[in-house]
Amino acid sequence: MTLVIRSKNRRFGDQLAVGHGQPDASITQANILNDQGSLSAQPTPLHNFLPVPADEMITRASLTDEQTEYFSTTDEQTEYFSTTDSLGINTGDLKQVIIACGKAAAGNGIYETEVLISELRQLVSISGDPMQRLGACMLEGLVARFSSSGSKLYKSLNCKEPTSPELMSYMHLLYDMCPLYKFGYMSANGAIAEAVKGENFVHIIDFQIAQGSQWITIIQALAARPAGPPCLRITGIDDSNSAYARGGGLDMVGTRLHSISASCGLPFEFNAVHAASHEVYIQHLDTRPGEAIVVNFAYQLHHTPDESVSVENHRDRIIRMIKSLAPRVVTLVEQESNTNTTPFFQRYLETLDYYTAVFESIDVALPRDDKTRISTEQHCLARDIISLIACEGAERVERHEVFGKWKARFAMAGFRPYPLCSLVNNTIKTLLDDYHRCYRLEERDGVLYLGWKSRMLVVSSAWR
Repeated sequence: MTLVIRSKNRRFGDQLAVGHGQPDASITQANILNDQGSLSAQPTPLHNFLPVPADEMITRASLTDEQTEYFSTTDEQTEYFSTTDSLGINTGDLKQVIIACGKAAAGNGIYETEVLISELRQLVSISGDPMQRLGACMLEGLVARFSSSGSKLYKSLNCKEPTSPELMSYMHLLYDMCPLYKFGYMSANGAIAEAVKGENFVHIIDFQIAQGSQWITIIQALAARPAGPPCLRITGIDDSNSAYARGGGLDMVGTRLHSISASCGLPFEFNAVHAASHEVYIQHLDTRPGEAIVVNFAYQLHHTPDESVSVENHRDRIIRMIKSLAPRVVTLVEQESNTNTTPFFQRYLETLDYYTAVFESIDVALPRDDKTRISTEQHCLARDIISLIACEGAERVERHEVFGKWKARFAMAGFRPYPLCSLVNNTIKTLLDDYHRCYRLEERDGVLYLGWKSRMLVVSSAWR
């Protein structure tokens, strides 16, 4: 590949265009040609191309009129430099190209980024090795960042139900591919079961109930009590825009859980709260005297904006609000990643490191050309990566914090740790017997960590 430098003032780096030996004429039209030969002024989402080769998957961002002027063909003075020489990177090293793209984007180097994006586009593949697949997602995020379309693309790439009725949801497919979500739900349920032993009235408040599948085993366990089942209430909270994650409306989740409870002989009530987490206040929770209250934050609290986003710190407000309910236990399951307030380039590198481990772990579960794997990575992983790379401010939904930060937030609200019991630890160890040996389980002061090789991915804790 060749980097073409055009300079009206004959200063290196003033203007860049991309070509193979000669400048591509399409550059002068302020658009980038896709592989079908048509002009595209906006990034083309992954889901419009799946399953196809990555070189047909993504188009580059369009240029402004001012930027177009830099690509004028009227200047006779043209110099050619190899990408490796001029940018100081090895274009055969995919990871190095990915990092260079992020660095250029962080410095708002539009022309350098365009060159690197063009190079990256030739190296990624949605059916390739883990780095190639992750690179495809990060490429889409970079393109969306330049065109300011990240928020829209994030919302379109949702974990909706496949059109084929015999298939499970993409989220369920991801649940089966790797143990990260299963680990979180099982460890949380173990803490909950321990905390409500002997209680006759149990109220679970779930801040992102999704399809409600987490509660099936809890319902079955409570119904099987030797002394008889308690009365169970579940308050299910979820944004009404997230119906895709439930395969229908939130009320359908309640109907499903009612049916399961009835089949087990468990008295059951469901309270549906159609709201995003930051819109929830104590009056929505309908708590009653004499209830043993349980609160579940599973892969959810990082979506709630904090002081870096909103004048009202909803993240800490919700934790304090829950503390005022005197819950028997609060379960917290979160990705062990630091992407909340870090500057863009550090967040970009953290995203690369974290999802490298995730894509490697999925790689051992299904063949690389498996269409369900491709669709699942697109709908459940690519969308999160796009939010992390393309979105800023209130538009960015994915805002992870490491456990040390969560620990400080809960401690400031007056919580103390509720160590997970050894039975939970042993249950998770048994679960991991069915997965690749590179998964690692660690316990630190009653907190469980699950990782892939040397990278910790998920942390599960409980509080009271």
